[in-house]
Amino acid sequence: MELIKQGAEAKLWKDGDILIKERIKKNYRIDEIDIKLRKSRTKKEAKLLQKANMINVPGVISVDEDKMKINMEFLHGDVVKDVFDDLQRRVRNDLCLDMGKQISELHKNSLIHGDLTTSNMILNNDKLFFFDFGLGFESIRIEDKAVDLHLLRKAFESKHHKHAEEAFSFVLKGYNDKEVIDRLSKVSGRGRYK
Repeated sequence: MELIKQGAEAKLWKDGDILIKERIKKNYRIDEIDIKLRKSRTKKEAKLLQKANMINVPGVISVDEDKMKINMEFLHGDVVKDVFDDLQRRVRNDLCLDMGKQISELHKNSLIHGDLTTSNMILNNDKLFFFDFGLGFESIRIEDKAVDLHLLRKAFESKHHKHAEEAFSFVLKGYNDKEVIDRLSKVSGRGRYK
């Protein structure tokens, strides 16, 4: 088993064709609270991944709430953040169109990713996959969907500023939900989201 990444919330391990996401202990929390939070977040994320199967996500193999681990399909490929700026324009725009279509499908099924960035997407054999639903939740609110899109726009602006405007316009073409896009304009104009 090989540690491939450690973030603030979890360690990612590769074991053959399995990715293991293990939520790590936070020493600043009271043990009982820490255990309860990690268990509930592990369970919630696994459920969201399973419910999001209408788009490209890694398949959940098993969940061990007591050990706070999710075993899922390991996706070979490139993290979109690492290759996005080097893609040919047509390929990048097609990718963004697909991104918008998949996000739209997610939202139509009342699922909010919560952390839409190119760091949480993988290109696997020219197919776009979404992962890391750790901040995700279920919601039918137009506002939550608009905020999800707004976060992606901000991620483009900060990580891929040369292509941000064009790329996001293709995301919106793929997304194609006027009510959410109209709300996005209002969300983007608010001080706390600037």
